[in-house]
Amino acid sequence: MLIKINTLLVYISNMNSYTDHPIFSSYAYQQGTFDEVFDKDYKVKPVYQTLFDIYGAHSIPDFSILNEKAKTSFFNQGITFQVYGNNQTKEKIFPFDLFPRIIDHKEWDHIEKGVLQRSKALNLFLWDLYHDKKIIKQGIVPEELINSSANYLKEMEGFNPPGGIYNHISGTDLIKHADGNYYVLEDNIRCPSGVSYVVCNRTALKRALFGVFDKYQIQSVTDYSQNLLEILETVKPKGVDNPTSVVLTPGVFNSAYYEHSYLAKGMGVELVEGRDLFVEKGFVYMKTINGPKRVDIIYKRIDDAFIDPKSFNKDSVLGVPGLFKAYLRGNVCLVNAPGTGVADDKAVYTYMPEIIKYYLNEEPILNNVHTYHCSRPDDLKFVLENVHKLVIKPVDEAGGYGISIGNKLTLEEIAKVKEVIKKHPRKYIAQPIMSLSVHATYIEGEQSFEPRHVDLRTYTLLGKDKSFTLKGGLTRVALQKGNLIVNSSQGGGSKDTWVLKK
Repeated sequence: MLIKINTLLVYISNMNSYTDHPIFSSYAYQQGTFDEVFDKDYKVKPVYQTLFDIYGAHSIPDFSILNEKAKTSFFNQGITFQVYGNNQTKEKIFPFDLFPRIIDHKEWDHIEKGVLQRSKALNLFLWDLYHDKKIIKQGIVPEELINSSANYLKEMEGFNPPGGIYNHISGTDLIKHADGNYYVLEDNIRCPSGVSYVVCNRTALKRALFGVFDKYQIQSVTDYSQNLLEILETVKPKGVDNPTSVVLTPGVFNSAYYEHSYLAKGMGVELVEGRDLFVEKGFVYMKTINGPKRVDIIYKRIDDAFIDPKSFNKDSVLGVPGLFKAYLRGNVCLVNAPGTGVADDKAVYTYMPEIIKYYLNEEPILNNVHTYHCSRPDDLKFVLENVHKLVIKPVDEAGGYGISIGNKLTLEEIAKVKEVIKKHPRKYIAQPIMSLSVHATYIEGEQSFEPRHVDLRTYTLLGKDKSFTLKGGLTRVALQKGNLIVNSSQGGGSKDTWVLKK
């Protein structure tokens, strides 16, 4: 169903209760959206009242100084990301908003159960795809959908990954719709990024406005790295008592290099590039000043095609020759497992309700957004007739690249989108234009708070007989007015996310 936002604005500056807070005086409540901070009567929700009063007590000049302090904190920590486009690469400070998002414990319990359910179902799905293929044989998921996926690795067929885990790390993207319910936009299990910003957002906010943390009981997010290391060590190779783990990065020019270094430091393990490792007699070793040291677990932040030039892309200079064969021998664990990306496909997402029911015999806790896959004739016909009402997404892109929002397109642009879809229907899905919730966000140019669309990326870890979901997440903000794309690569920022204790 298409949800069209009615842009009737109600200015809360007309209400006496807001006149004492100049920084919020121009906030415009948008009917037709779910506002995280203000209710339908344009009053501050009780859970935000204390925050609202603390922030509102600051003058606009004072808050601008605090905002600059937070930016300086990010700059000094080297918290940046790369933006690619127009044959140029730019390094930017990750935009951070000082006004946090609050999620109460009951709401979080629902989210946590839902994302863990999806992670477990996806892991079982991957095991089945690379073994018996029962879900395909029974006609629940089309065989062609899997065979046509660029991320399916035949080399993984019949292989048992350590601990039986494929998606050790999952990032689930959620939105809250106008009906107040959460919906899953997509599952990220190839190499979900952004968790370092979750922790750094908390650190930056504490430095800028430490006093606000005295007023709320908030779950910690600083335990992620320790839990990640514990999860990794549950899937160590057989016969290894004290495993050596490393984080494998493509290098300093990668968009997520800050995160790679942050997680390695947080876990107390080495950050390595492909040139720092070598394979000998089926085992992986790290070069050190004291001689070679065996490596047992590799958290790889390199795409499958580049991890081993002997097995995949022969021109890769990022990977380690012989690494994949060492993995298949069971001498090293790769996280996430090679071939996991087949379940990361946005076309596979359309089958998630069936996948959950098939493997877990449970109803999905979190709803999917209704999705049309253009490889289906009926879906393709509907999409081509309704591009102007839909969001068109490539199934294998990330970072918000390649997305077309139908009601923002010109007639000429719509015609081009149709032609691209008709040429490569397998590569595209379409979804209704959902009404992402909005949250009060400080806009530097306006020097005031305005509503901006947000989503939430959660992080779930799976190990052998162990799991963990970070009690918080990356609330991403579309900083441009009316924009629905929250990715940092598309001009988005982020907020600290507070999960309240019971």
